[in-house]
Amino acid sequence: MKEESPVPTPVILGIDDLRPLPWTTRIARSSDEGIKLLQEHRDSFIDELWLDHDLGGDDSILPVVTLMEEAAFNGRPFRIGTVFVHSANPIGAETVVRSLTRWDYQVRRATV
Repeated sequence: MKEESPVPTPVILGIDDLRPLPWTTRIARSSDEGIKLLQEHRDSFIDELWLDHDLGGDDSILPVVTLMEEAAFNGRPFRIGTVFVHSANPIGAETVVRSLTRWDYQVRRATV
């Protein structure tokens, strides 16, 4: 009898300062941690990336968005199935959606 190969665990990353996001496989709580998290997964496929705009104090998701935009500009976008933006800040969330959509990332607004 032939053994079935195991189904790989989806890679679901989250960047959010407060929400638990229990379905994620890894979570970052600041933009600096988020950048490190994305860089760790640079050469692998990310099934889902969940982004919050406001990350506490003066921190926001914009440094992460800039990293993703620069990667796409340089011809090496991050390989991500879907980016979900789940911010309570409608203007910030729309900025993220618009910026990443411009670089052909698949982006959706979501509620958590």
